[in-house]
Amino acid sequence: MTKGIEMVGALDAIDVKLLKELRENARENIASLSKKLGIPRTTVHYRIKRLVEDGIIEKFTVKPNYKKLNLGTTAFILARYDPDSGLNQREVAEKIASLDGVYEVHIIAGEWDLLIKVRAPSSEEVGKIVVDKLREIKGVGQTVTMVSFVTVKEEV
Repeated sequence: MTKGIEMVGALDAIDVKLLKELRENARENIASLSKKLGIPRTTVHYRIKRLVEDGIIEKFTVKPNYKKLNLGTTAFILARYDPDSGLNQREVAEKIASLDGVYEVHIIAGEWDLLIKVRAPSSEEVGKIVVDKLREIKGVGQTVTMVSFVTVKEEV
């Protein structure tokens, strides 16, 4: 196992190493990857193409510096689903996901039903998202908001 990526099905050790390198820097060129992995460039190209075609790699993306984008405040919100709303839980989650400032929505098990990640310029703005937008969605019951002090690790 290599830091969060297990060998699955058709993945071999080289695929796992390639995925690790691409997670660190998806813009790394084929020649550099070839040198790091000790395999020919054509093999690197073929493996990346196969990983995309097999759906192992869904997309290549960037990790923005949210502080520089004036979105330096991150909060996590736990929400309860209100089954009397006439909507199912997935519909409520999709409505939440469409809100500006919402970056992740997870349907979870346990005492709470939804875990929501939001980003905003300040905790006041997080409050506006919760009070003015989130709590107005039919199907959202009680919420608890937790503002993050520091992000120690965050994967794209």
